[in-house]
Amino acid sequence: MTNYPYDRAELRANLAGLEQRPGAKKPDPILVADSVVRRFGGMTAVDVDHVEVQRGTITALIGPNGAGKTTFFNLLTGFDKPTPASGRDRASWSFDGKSFTRTSATRVARGGMIRTFQLTKALTRMTVLENMLIGAANQPGENLFVGLVKPLWAKRERENIERAEELLRRFKLDAKRNDMAGGLSGGQKKLLEMARALMSNPSMIMLDEPMAGVNPALTQSLLEHIETLRDEGTTVLFVEHDMHMVRHISDWVIVMAQGKIIAEGLPEDVMGSRAVIDAYLGAHHDQDLGDVINTEMMRTIEDEIKEEAR
Repeated sequence: MTNYPYDRAELRANLAGLEQRPGAKKPDPILVADSVVRRFGGMTAVDVDHVEVQRGTITALIGPNGAGKTTFFNLLTGFDKPTPASGRDRASWSFDGKSFTRTSATRVARGGMIRTFQLTKALTRMTVLENMLIGAANQPGENLFVGLVKPLWAKRERENIERAEELLRRFKLDAKRNDMAGGLSGGQKKLLEMARALMSNPSMIMLDEPMAGVNPALTQSLLEHIETLRDEGTTVLFVEHDMHMVRHISDWVIVMAQGKIIAEGLPEDVMGSRAVIDAYLGAHHDQDLGDVINTEMMRTIEDEIKEEAR
């Protein structure tokens, strides 16, 4: 087992030696999933045979719209249940060595796997600080009888407030501490949701399209926060459609199409693979095909320039 956190060079060196194929084995996986299937009527939204997420990495889960990425997130985090197996192995997944297969969303979160959503879940009629405190774990005051005796929970509450204020400073939201969360911009709500997710000190954070609807001025800030999480030892698994961001920030990329894992590997290798290009070109009904082609052309030009510079 490798010690965490890595520095980026060591991390990439370790990943470069892995087999780049769907379901690739990882030296120290924090998340392992097998035979995960979810059907809605006659449509199969998720059909994942085997996937592993390496501890301490930023792993991107990409694919065209309708590939099953968010449904897969929902299954892993207890917000949805897999379809019962028929003539195949039963769905199972484990996190940090513990089975999470039939675990509720609450227990998943308490177990150290926290997720965010495409649409932010900030409680708009509560202050920013109050939203943060909701994310704290192991609050004795939540117990009906303990809550009646302040000395039993006051110390923990002070610690939670200190932790919340520390995270708000880190995410540059401290000036909004007493503002109503509903008054924040879309980007600020994304920052708040990420900061709140860290209140319980998770081992892994799952971000569902963290850049969606974010003002470009805040995009760089979000990227830096995600990289800091990885550098501090937190595993990050995120869904994203911005391929430039994926290439820039991810250490490993997993590609889904029609519910299946079709490719895995280093971002610079996966993004140019035939299977991935075909998956995106086949989804041109919800994507600007010209953008895909132009991206491929630009990548080819960049590769040619690099080759000539050698």
